Amino acid sequence: MAISTVALFQPTSSRSALCSVAMVFSPWQMAATPSPSASWRVNCGCRCSMEYCPGRFRGVCTNSTARKRTRTSAFVSNRGKRTEDDPAAGDSTETLEVGQVKPLKVKERDFSGTAYVPVYVMLPLGAINMDCELVDPDNLLEQLKILKSVNVDGVMVDCWWGIVEKDAPQHYDWRGYKHFFQIVRDLKLKLQVVMSFHECGGNIGDDVHIPLPRWVMEISQRNPDIFFTDREGRRNYECLTWGIDKERVLRGRTAVEVYFDYMRSFRVEFDEFFADGVISGIEIGLGPCGELRYPSYPAKHGWEYPGIGEFQCYDKYLLRSLRKAAEGRGHSFWGNGPDNAGSYNSQPHETRFFCDGGDYDSYYGRFFLNWYSQILVDHGDRVLALANLAFEGTCIAAKLSGIHWWYKTASHAAELTAGFYNPSNRDGYASIATMLKKHEAALNFTCVELRTLDQHEDFPEALADPEGLVWQVLNAAWDVNIPVASENALPCYDREGYNKILENAKPRNDPDKRHLSAFTYLRLSPVLMEKHNFLEFERFVKRMHGEAV
Repeated sequence: MAISTVALFQPTSSRSALCSVAMVFSPWQMAATPSPSASWRVNCGCRCSMEYCPGRFRGVCTNSTARKRTRTSAFVSNRGKRTEDDPAAGDSTETLEVGQVKPLKVKERDFSGTAYVPVYVMLPLGAINMDCELVDPDNLLEQLKILKSVNVDGVMVDCWWGIVEKDAPQHYDWRGYKHFFQIVRDLKLKLQVVMSFHECGGNIGDDVHIPLPRWVMEISQRNPDIFFTDREGRRNYECLTWGIDKERVLRGRTAVEVYFDYMRSFRVEFDEFFADGVISGIEIGLGPCGELRYPSYPAKHGWEYPGIGEFQCYDKYLLRSLRKAAEGRGHSFWGNGPDNAGSYNSQPHETRFFCDGGDYDSYYGRFFLNWYSQILVDHGDRVLALANLAFEGTCIAAKLSGIHWWYKTASHAAELTAGFYNPSNRDGYASIATMLKKHEAALNFTCVELRTLDQHEDFPEALADPEGLVWQVLNAAWDVNIPVASENALPCYDREGYNKILENAKPRNDPDKRHLSAFTYLRLSPVLMEKHNFLEFERFVKRMHGEAV
């Protein structure tokens, strides 16, 4: 799947040794105490006692000591100054400037004896070409053998709609995937498979381009409203609008019927891999980047971090739904999107809709945002219901993006435009978790490796809080007792990033022994296979498995 742009930037300035913290707690950021969640992976291992992770805080930190550090690799230095001498890390080296005092090191947390969290590795985007052929199978086999040697549990792969059903409706070509699945089975690895109904290309980490099926693009030439549209009329070709979920505009089929037929074809074609347990889970693509969200921040339309994005409800089908909802409330003049919500790169305080005390919290604003977010939940509900029919007896999952910028503001503008109705006075993820619970679907969440302090140092104007967001979303899922899986938003090769993932995967002293059901590493690459990087990755896998290092 294409890497989401939810956490686009890594730190480029040094981390302070000391900081002063101003804490502002939200009710949903405090540690909840639901029953232990079921694992997405059957027999996921022991559920040993773990350490408790207190409620996340929204902190403002000031540098008191700047210091230089050695890099773990050239790639890490390109991402920013993430190294191993963070207080959370263990053995590491650092070079101090004259007159500086070396900070005290805190012993690295010991994860031996903790719960077993399966680790999967995402396949490269271009592993299957547009002719549905496996690219360089010999090299891929060798890489998979190396992953197997360090006890990686399995791999994740996108099954691209734009490859498999490329030329004509209901003409499916699964050849390359069958070849790959056989290799995985021979190595006794597990498979997580993504039903990818979106375009690949144009996002961070995308090095290939896989468009939607040719026949879909031909339909769009006559009816461009099958795609999400912004207020200026710009179409987004990354995925189909949810407005046609129940409209027979795809050569006699609705969008959800197209998705169901595709999933059913996959289930029949790969029945043997389900029967012998090679396929351990299916992630259902529900929007751009495979995530359940609106395509509110497309780089191709000029969006740049930390812009708030734009509402994507201006195709004729969603506008019709909005007007019908407004008429149902007796306020037909509410049947349009807000005209004061700024543009892709606006900041909340620059708009009358998202500013503190803005129209987002007016009678009209609450009506519109309820409608907009409910369209998102309804789409997930419809597609996951059909996914359970297609994959009866197999664990399914849905992916949510971690939109952490502007999280420390009242409106949470970037989340609102993406369809998450999560201002500071409302929990916008509880309804999504409840919908997932209805279908016994796992939640896969991103950005577990990101630190709030890093974001504050490099982009203070973004008022981001990835740690607070992760804690809120994980607790929303655990509150309804559904499995929570996760993945990193950006490539990660250093111990500090791995330590952050581990802390989220196995919360400290959690009395309910909650933990991630699985973790997927993005992604298999030559950089990961470099000696130093791979040794660090092997160490991470052992700790995720609860082994001593």
